[in-house]
Amino acid sequence: MKNTIIYIDMDDVLCDFMGAYHEHIQNCPEMKFPQAQVDFFRNLKPIKGAIEAFDKLSELQNYTVYILSAPSEMNPLSYMEKRIWVENHLGYNAVEKLILSPNKALLKGDYLIDDYTEGKGQDQFEGKLLNFGSNKFPNWNSILNYFSIE
Repeated sequence: MKNTIIYIDMDDVLCDFMGAYHEHIQNCPEMKFPQAQVDFFRNLKPIKGAIEAFDKLSELQNYTVYILSAPSEMNPLSYMEKRIWVENHLGYNAVEKLILSPNKALLKGDYLIDDYTEGKGQDQFEGKLLNFGSNKFPNWNSILNYFSIE
């Protein structure tokens, strides 16, 4: 039996990119690209329920879960900082599941959980896109319900 592959985006799905972005803009309005700052990605807070949901999805039989995130063009350190974030919040074993790609359509899989529907290849992903933050999937509980996880 083939394993079902689930990709989970990081920014605004696992971690609160926009919250940190707006906080930086509010505190330092002249800063045009806060995401270019050292430690921006490393210090993002997890989205409510994201860590628990990742763990639950990872425990499913016949499913393989990966983290699929686009690196920041504004911050070359995002590659390293995203990797450190994964280890700090999801554990060392999750580091082996981290994929950084500017084009998510390049990967083969069954599901992509992402807050955007286009821009980084989401609209050309061959599997089913679960649009996190949408009316249908507003939070992690709705994602877990979709996969019939309590």
